[in-house]
Amino acid sequence: MSDLEKLTNLVLAPYIMKATALIGVRRKIGGNQFRHAFATLGILLDYKLFSDHVLLKASVIHDLIEDVPSTDITGLRSIDQEAWKVVDLVIEVTHRPDEEKPVFLKRILDSGSSNAKILKTADRISNLTDLHLGFFSNLEMDNYLDETEQFILPMASDVNPDMVIELVDLINIRRSLILKNSR
Repeated sequence: MSDLEKLTNLVLAPYIMKATALIGVRRKIGGNQFRHAFATLGILLDYKLFSDHVLLKASVIHDLIEDVPSTDITGLRSIDQEAWKVVDLVIEVTHRPDEEKPVFLKRILDSGSSNAKILKTADRISNLTDLHLGFFSNLEMDNYLDETEQFILPMASDVNPDMVIELVDLINIRRSLILKNSR
């Protein structure tokens, strides 16, 4: 099956409709979580992950349960035949309210599925792309980059060497911005 055929068979509309709940969830850098979901989907498509429909569908709603706690998980699980797998993946990458951030990231790194690591890496690539001085202090950026090196780079190493290259590039560019800003 060609890449075009793989994408032609992908039905995202019901997931997009659920993801519209993220339109009202603002991001610190501006915009909203809905756009971030599509940026994450775009990253996965950029890496030519056309045939993994569960992963692509999960990317569109990957922040929904975390950012919209009133989300009807039962309703999500009834969207289509793959919905149970999609929701399980979303739950796997959801930061639990009682979980410290390093514990959350270590959980995915140590026991996450390949798809969870891919999705979390794509999510972080999107976040790093949006990580700009003016919205974040040098210290906030530096801490976020340290966290990326500690947890996300090893995840990417487990699943996709090209994502490692992109992460390293993004980290290096952001670190050079911090250095320039601190002079």
